[in-house]
Amino acid sequence: MKKAIVCVIALALSTTLWAMPLGSSARTAIPSDIQQIISVDYRALKNSDTAQALKAQVLPESLKQFEGALKSVGIDPDKDVEQLTFASYRAGKQGVRVIGVAQGQFSTTAVLKKMRLQKVRPMKYHELNTYPMPGGMQMAFLDDDTLLFGDLGALKGALDARDGYTSAVDANSQIVDMIGAVDSGMVWSVLDQQGTQNMLRSALGDAAGLADYDTVKKRILGSRYTMNFSSGVNFDLDVITSDSMTATTLSSLVKAGMLYRKMTATPIEKTALENVIVDSDSSKLQMHFKTDDKKFQSLLHSQLFAAVSR
Repeated sequence: MKKAIVCVIALALSTTLWAMPLGSSARTAIPSDIQQIISVDYRALKNSDTAQALKAQVLPESLKQFEGALKSVGIDPDKDVEQLTFASYRAGKQGVRVIGVAQGQFSTTAVLKKMRLQKVRPMKYHELNTYPMPGGMQMAFLDDDTLLFGDLGALKGALDARDGYTSAVDANSQIVDMIGAVDSGMVWSVLDQQGTQNMLRSALGDAAGLADYDTVKKRILGSRYTMNFSSGVNFDLDVITSDSMTATTLSSLVKAGMLYRKMTATPIEKTALENVIVDSDSSKLQMHFKTDDKKFQSLLHSQLFAAVSR
């Protein structure tokens, strides 16, 4: 199988970074038609050299822009932010929109004072003031500890959900169930049905042709993962399916792909593959990856990881 199981891990990491349970203010501003939610516990991130190395290696360009925008208004993500959450949601003909929610101990008063000194004028949407940020983004304080930001269309969609004009994420029972199973993780994410189907097809590569994947994928409902750095690196991924047969079939496909990949793998690739456990439990495909900090940091600098984490 082309890129094998490491691709699954890297696909998740390349759209990620690090987290804890969502605050109530954040949940109200996330629309219900979710594609993916990614949450990052910045406090825990600062205490792990491995997590910092991973962040530097796979930090997506969109996150760099978000962090830069926060700094421009006087918020230092490394010092002031406790939790950073990104939510991509489907907005009909407008496509997929992305919003960010920063929660922490930043000073709302100081930020707004800096805005006034820079002669930045707010724009009111519903009953809330929104402010322009660099890169065409807008921001709004949901409360003294919660900042919502994104492009204007994304921000309006989030505020529509917050103010009851459209439904918020708590109306999406499947997403809520998946969040409840992972949101105690240092890093966690949930991905909807379509996103999970695409992820698995890309990860399976040639192995997708070993079975009628187009039939199987219709019974894939979503996925969730956590990543923790408290004792080495632990990555746990669950793919939720409609029945045990689908979970068993997917498990077999992934295992077959791993065996195929090991035949031509480099030593570093073999180390990664040998630390992956794949199984199924009822209607879930389960994947667990564990290694120590030294081995994981070696994998980060390999050509394989660079190839699959772009």
